[in-house]
Amino acid sequence: MASLRDRARWRNWAGNQVCAPTAIHQPSSEGEIVAIVQRAAAEGRRVRCVGAGHSFTGLVCTDGDLIDLSRYAEVLAVDRAAGLATVQAGIPLHRLSRELATHGLALENLGDIAYQSVAGATATATHGTGARFRNLSSAIVAMRLVDGHGRVHDVSPDGDAADLVDIAPVGLGALGVVSTVTIRCVPSFNLHAVEQAEPIDEVLERFDDEADGTDHFELFWVPGTRWSLTKRNTRTQEPVRPLPTWRRWRDDIVYDNLAFGVLQKVARHRNDLVPAVARRLPSTGRRDYVDASYEVFASPRLVRFHEMEYAVPRDAGVAALGEVRRLVDRLGYHVGFPVEVRVVAADDLALSTASGRDTVYIACHVHRGVPQDAYFRGVESIMDAHDGRPHWGKLHFQTAATLAPRYPRWDDFAAARARLDPAGTFANPELDRVLGPIGG
Repeated sequence: MASLRDRARWRNWAGNQVCAPTAIHQPSSEGEIVAIVQRAAAEGRRVRCVGAGHSFTGLVCTDGDLIDLSRYAEVLAVDRAAGLATVQAGIPLHRLSRELATHGLALENLGDIAYQSVAGATATATHGTGARFRNLSSAIVAMRLVDGHGRVHDVSPDGDAADLVDIAPVGLGALGVVSTVTIRCVPSFNLHAVEQAEPIDEVLERFDDEADGTDHFELFWVPGTRWSLTKRNTRTQEPVRPLPTWRRWRDDIVYDNLAFGVLQKVARHRNDLVPAVARRLPSTGRRDYVDASYEVFASPRLVRFHEMEYAVPRDAGVAALGEVRRLVDRLGYHVGFPVEVRVVAADDLALSTASGRDTVYIACHVHRGVPQDAYFRGVESIMDAHDGRPHWGKLHFQTAATLAPRYPRWDDFAAARARLDPAGTFANPELDRVLGPIGG
């Protein structure tokens, strides 16, 4: 069993969460995970688990034992006929997608970042976009879960923890360490992608038609302008017709990351110059291409940022975005990051942000070092009025008292947590804030 040096510091991708665990472990087997949890529980230490560190909140932070799943990241079994893949929890989504493609399979939907681990992405209800498609957690059909005593549970319709099938997938790491996941897949498919700039008001006037008429529709509103970037991804039997390598590199790396990074540094140090610099940034222009689904869904993200994202009922999405636009106009400084809008179908998972309702997600970002408190608190106030649910892995100011009424099955999750981790082995300050005390 590999352990890094004692009191090694851990930092998340965005750089806004730092902790000093007693030890950082890198297990490569379920047995090693069990041993770590059992030893920590016996000695009264807490345990947290990390995949890729892509959450912006303090979910991972601990002064106890930190389990780093980066060496526990293999595909264990693929059943192409049944459309099922069983994987170790630490495998990144981008690597899983490529391995599934060799079996003629794909994940049904993906977000626009694929660096996350399967366990981390599903534990926080990470999602893509598509009015007919649900989030990543909803594709889980079975899990193996190590509880606070170090016991392994089979979370499946025929397993010893069958009652957790619609509770454990969005678990925030509060129910235990996810060991393996069996995930429902679909036959490999291509996407016809059309990306272009359009006036935001015109897009919002036909938002429902766009969301319902396109397999995967999303928009990015550019603050301080009347423009949005729209992305329409349609499933197709057309052969692959990818962007030329030079253009993908120019658009995705040079323009969308390097040049965009320059704008963010200007926003951090000379916010008043943002409009002038933005007007001089090159445009990628309209893009129309066909590629494998996982190549289209996800994009490189090299610019580090902080993010708040809220899920609101679908029929409140356009109104909520309108209020965010007015907030940005009142802030008194320029927000350099676009506001992202996506739509996802309802699911039946207890703590999913789309539980029981079709959902519009509105995501707001700032570059590290740019003022965010007024912006994010203003956004959260807007979302509160629309019964918004914050993405579990992104910044927010909610507490268990404010969140509980927004989830009809909150008590079901709390009961499962009390049963699986009665001593609070997996607790930390973030979970204490957003879930409250165990059994409370």
